[in-house]
Amino acid sequence: MSESILDQILITKKEELTHFSLPDPMPQPKLHYSLKDALLRPNHRLGLIAEVKHASPSKGIFRTKISAKKTATLYASACADAISVLTDQNYFHGSINDLIEVRQSVQLPILRKDFIIDERQIEESARIGADAVLLIAAALEPSALHELYLAAKERGLEALVEVHDAQELTSLLNCFTPEIIGVNNRDLRTFQTNLHVTATLAPNIPRNAVLISESGVHRAQDVQFLLEQGAHAALVGEALICAADKRQKICDLFGKGVNANAARP
Repeated sequence: MSESILDQILITKKEELTHFSLPDPMPQPKLHYSLKDALLRPNHRLGLIAEVKHASPSKGIFRTKISAKKTATLYASACADAISVLTDQNYFHGSINDLIEVRQSVQLPILRKDFIIDERQIEESARIGADAVLLIAAALEPSALHELYLAAKERGLEALVEVHDAQELTSLLNCFTPEIIGVNNRDLRTFQTNLHVTATLAPNIPRNAVLISESGVHRAQDVQFLLEQGAHAALVGEALICAADKRQKICDLFGKGVNANAARP
């Protein structure tokens, strides 16, 4: 059987960790901006985590030059509830410097998106100013996932724990129940995307968990569909990065930035 894209990424990540070094901590203690709290009191009819990303393995480079600082500032001005920063370098052309720039530019929760498989990456996330980290069920056994979840909590970080299918969700919930659960509509093994993955999994996600739908949002109808599935928020990357006017795209997708207090039924 040939290696999936996720398998390739994880092999590369393990190689990177053989020469890993921690950055210096931020000079000043930072405020914690809660991702969970922000998404429970969204600025739009559905919470929005707007993503800063440069590329993907399936689509290549989105734009020749993206300023993480300028992009995050635009998102904030359009009332995004939180910012996601993709820091993987080899496959997504990101860096921890992108997250540091964003931290210096906005007063919003920042989610670090990367393929986190080692506790040192959790410590790194805290040092560069993240408020939350992404943990991917497809990348780790549930017990290892739980250890990193607790390690994040010990450092004052929240964790968005991501699943893609019913088996991953069942295995996760048999081990522990995260406060924030993401459903990735994109299969990281093939990078195929289907928004109905959220509809399939949503009924089995505990009501006390914040539900985030990730990937596949391109139209206002997609946002409405996710609201009907009981999602608290959507994580949107490609549709915003590729938009000529990012603020207008957010308005087109989510409506004007007014607190609609979206909630699961």
